[in-house]
Amino acid sequence: MSKIEKKTFPVLNMHCAGCATNVERTIKKLPGISDASVNLAANTLSVAYENDKLTPGEMRAAVLAAGYDLIVEEENKQERQQEEQQKHYQSLKKRVIGAWIFSVPMLLLAMVFMHLPYANVLMLVLSVPVLVLFGRSFYVNALKQAKLGRSNMDTLVALSTAIAFLFSLFNTFFPEFWYNRGLEPHVYYEAATVIIAFVLTGKLMEERAKGNTSAAIRKLMGLQPKTARVLRNGKEEEVTIAELQVNDLVVVRPGEQIPVDGILTDGDSFVDESMISGEPVPVEKKTDDKVLAGTINQKGSFVIKALQVGKHTVLARIISMVQEAQGSKAPVQRIVDQITGIFVPVVLGISLLT
Repeated sequence: MSKIEKKTFPVLNMHCAGCATNVERTIKKLPGISDASVNLAANTLSVAYENDKLTPGEMRAAVLAAGYDLIVEEENKQERQQEEQQKHYQSLKKRVIGAWIFSVPMLLLAMVFMHLPYANVLMLVLSVPVLVLFGRSFYVNALKQAKLGRSNMDTLVALSTAIAFLFSLFNTFFPEFWYNRGLEPHVYYEAATVIIAFVLTGKLMEERAKGNTSAAIRKLMGLQPKTARVLRNGKEEEVTIAELQVNDLVVVRPGEQIPVDGILTDGDSFVDESMISGEPVPVEKKTDDKVLAGTINQKGSFVIKALQVGKHTVLARIISMVQEAQGSKAPVQRIVDQITGIFVPVVLGISLLT
């Protein structure tokens, strides 16, 4: 008998609302999917599926074919998403700086020194790095979407800048084509480069905003210790959190974060539970008292019998609920997604007609 399973996966390589729509459509076409929702702000895919008809690996394969990626490994997936987002942010920052380094002189040439000899050639030289190096992702992503018969905002950026550049290139080397017809040839290198510079700047600001929205989750995740000391055969062993099991005896020393939900079997102390209760006053804990993962032992050492470990702890459930809240969509967002799905084709159609 099939079982409906609900999971949330981090999504990589999304750049716009059109990307989110494409990922959502790709997933919804798979067999066994009962519901799928992509949140661009959190870069997550929330999906409900029949686990006997579909696996996370198959979902990832479908998303990869569409030009994106999913993190389906359960272990450290949030940490990996944060690492990938940080790498992307730093790469984007370098591209923004590079694009503006070439675009500012380009604007000066186009607006002030346009009558200089070989000004058009100089602008051509300045525009090539912006399009080929710093704006390369727009063309790569647009080509991927075109192969799939789809489009997104990268399609508009790639088409507009490529057409402006190619038209300017023609006018630079074949100006007589227009002179013979009594017209003055114009170039638009600065338009192509400035569009890319501004769009990249907007993406950088968006990535920074995304980082701020996930700060709460990062702080909660920071409350989870990476390792724990377990009593086995009368000896202490240091193990990872993933290796902990129910009924393990966990040793906690002063100043350490408690790694599991459990009850004290030996020792007593005061525990800072402010992350759960909001109260700054430490709570006294004695034998048979319950303690929660993520809280901080302040004074004495004690031994805990683990009752809930890993994703079943109160802290893990809080993190999961925050992620679900971030991944949920308001009703108006679904309307926006529908408009986004047809926005680019409509713009392209209007441009062809006019």
